[in-house]
Amino acid sequence: MRVALVGPTHPFKGGVAAHTTTLAHELADAGHDVTLVSWSHLYPAVLYPGEQAVPGGAPDVDPFPRTIRVLSWARPDTWVRAGRRLRDVDVVVVVHVVPAVVPAHLALLRAAGAGGAGPRVVVVAHNVLPHEPHPGDRRLVGALLGRADAVIVHSDAQARVATEVGAQRVREVDLPPHLPGGPREPRPEHDGPVRLLSLGIVRDYKGVDLLLDALRDVDGLTLTVAGELWGDAGRRVRELAADPRLAGRVEVHGGYVPADRIAGLMARHDVLALPYRSATASQNVLLARRHGLPVLAGAVGTFPRQVRDGVDGLLVAPSDRAALVGALRRLAEPGAVAALAAEVREPDLAGPWLDYVGAVEALAAQPAVVEEHVDPTASLPLGRVARVRATVAGLRARRRPVLELAPGDVPDEVRATDVLSVDAQALAAADVARDLGLPRAKDPVAAWAALGAVASLVRVLDDPTRSGVVVDESGSGSPFSRWARALGFAPVELELTGRRAAIEVLDVDTASLDVVARLHPGGCTAADVDHVVGQASWALRSGGLLLVTVPVGDDDPEFAVRPADVRAVLARADDLGLALVGDVDGELLSRLREARSTFGGGDSPAYAVLRLTFRRK
Repeated sequence: MRVALVGPTHPFKGGVAAHTTTLAHELADAGHDVTLVSWSHLYPAVLYPGEQAVPGGAPDVDPFPRTIRVLSWARPDTWVRAGRRLRDVDVVVVVHVVPAVVPAHLALLRAAGAGGAGPRVVVVAHNVLPHEPHPGDRRLVGALLGRADAVIVHSDAQARVATEVGAQRVREVDLPPHLPGGPREPRPEHDGPVRLLSLGIVRDYKGVDLLLDALRDVDGLTLTVAGELWGDAGRRVRELAADPRLAGRVEVHGGYVPADRIAGLMARHDVLALPYRSATASQNVLLARRHGLPVLAGAVGTFPRQVRDGVDGLLVAPSDRAALVGALRRLAEPGAVAALAAEVREPDLAGPWLDYVGAVEALAAQPAVVEEHVDPTASLPLGRVARVRATVAGLRARRRPVLELAPGDVPDEVRATDVLSVDAQALAAADVARDLGLPRAKDPVAAWAALGAVASLVRVLDDPTRSGVVVDESGSGSPFSRWARALGFAPVELELTGRRAAIEVLDVDTASLDVVARLHPGGCTAADVDHVVGQASWALRSGGLLLVTVPVGDDDPEFAVRPADVRAVLARADDLGLALVGDVDGELLSRLREARSTFGGGDSPAYAVLRLTFRRK
């Protein structure tokens, strides 16, 4: 697609500019023709009292090369001229943050001819309404969201607000990481009190004053406040920090924290404090996890989904002083912070972007009119297996294909059931996928696995209405769901939180699904394969497909299936009514023997990846 992304980027600072810039990179990496249309002059000073540009000029994230900075908040002529330049793009993605910029966005869209035969419009709403609202905000924002073909938000609460103000189609997608600064730094030895860190702009909704107030009642803790101090909230923080009960325990460093200082600052502290009164979506928990810190957070916005309370952090009711004091006392207990820090997991920095770009692609390709039925898959919280509850009737949402692919379009060498034994095969599969027009895949092995699955969709499950019920358990590393969406299917994605978490969490009837895909190039044992085969045997309708990949090797049964076990897997599937697709006279086992001979029993525990396609009898 030809994409115009309209939003702030360097030299503007902050999370929204970093997210916009990273989104441009990710869309370009996915194969789209992207232009980032940005601002030379963004907010009026009354709306942003701090310094708008990054101090010193160093960008928080790598700038996007195809960036034009032609918009000025004070120059309406720039809005119209920029819009006219976008008349030949396929989609305009507008980044919405504050209502004051809505008139500029509306003028740009009108000049671009958006709607009808013009570009489609997708709005990315970081905050549908501002944290500190003003009269007229709802009307302005409603005019923009009502003009959009689709709106992306980052939390359930924001989805409700977007619908209330007039958005016709809303998709909730987790905010992907766009973390400033580099990887974690070594932590210096420290045997003193627990060190809390409050990072970022001090505003009323962030509750830093609540933290200082509660800290007056708890000894054994110190606090560093690092960030710009805005208005009354900043003055209140300075006043509280001067309280004699906090003498020697609180440091306030006003001013912007450059990206290159974040890793060192995190390394010198033990807990990231996020005592928010209210929130929409934030990446601060992910930032803390990247640097190995547990968090203390208000139970607002996306924090309850990101923090495992009592495991890798503590959650408190918003604006509840007693609860905050109790949490601080718990952190002050010997060994408490170390126990929480031991459970902190590294965040996935790549997978969420695949979901995010896939959502933009799907929304940009769908018709502007609102369907008579509500698409329930649009509200399924991707990556939240425990919360997925959907009926088969609800899963039958139809998509308009972005790419028309007939059975004869896929080369014959792409087999439903196959063995990957050398890297050249994976690279060739990625080339075939690109030639077919499928969205770009970053991992050639994942492309090889997904290409065979797509071939099975169009050859075996040839359904011109694309109404098949497709459940994908492959995870964010696989391009299968993105490719299935491009073909017009509506896959329901389940992010596995454990090897056994899968389709039983769906409220589906026996023999009701058309496709179950589990395309993991690594990490499946024979027991895992047996489990998903057993599930598919009752969940698939007659003629339905099970698509699964299995690493094969001798040395590590915890990692890979042994060649001797493959025959048992096939026999087990056959007993359960699943027939192998594409294996001619035992060719599969012959190709496995060839792969083993090629590697000569080398050091690698898995010398091949096996793609199996079964059809329900």
